[in-house]
Amino acid sequence: MGKMKDTVLKPIFKGNPITVLVLGICSSLAVTVELKGALVMALSVTIVTGLSSLVCSLIRKTIPNRVRIIIQLVVVALMVILVDQFLKAFEATYAIDKQLSVYIGLIITNCMVMGRIEAFALGNKPVPSLLDGLANGLGYGMILVIVAFVRELLGSGTLFGYPVLSALGYVNNGLVILPPMALIILGCIIWVHRSIDKDLQEK
Repeated sequence: MGKMKDTVLKPIFKGNPITVLVLGICSSLAVTVELKGALVMALSVTIVTGLSSLVCSLIRKTIPNRVRIIIQLVVVALMVILVDQFLKAFEATYAIDKQLSVYIGLIITNCMVMGRIEAFALGNKPVPSLLDGLANGLGYGMILVIVAFVRELLGSGTLFGYPVLSALGYVNNGLVILPPMALIILGCIIWVHRSIDKDLQEK
């Protein structure tokens, strides 16, 4: 039970894919202008990572070592296509899917997804692999949502498109919406995380 708990909690806090392992940070620059888009991307990555890890774990003993990367890519691509088609199927998410454009498809290139399959799913049973994939996706998505929260609030004065700071006379800061600011905010989050976690300071 303790090992299972560590599998779920570690990727969210002490072993976060972005703040600790610095994986897949490109999405933090591309999809964090608005909170709504970042939330959809976070959920998409979580689902893709979890299901891909589950499938690869189920078939791990039948995968020839020399072609394992190709098979992993096919599995991840299949999950990405399913998620993308799901978003297109509903009116509520269709507009967000168009807004995210190619970034949903580019989940297949996210090194965090492939990394969890290689590092965990190929050597563990299906249920722990599913939990590991979902936990890493949640840890990844949590950072995207935090960055998007700051960028939309300070850049547009809104949250989920609804006026928040603008109603108080706040003048929007266009600098926060620019891609470099996402990297600066992300750097601040990593700094705070490593300042709090004493174990990371020693590494």
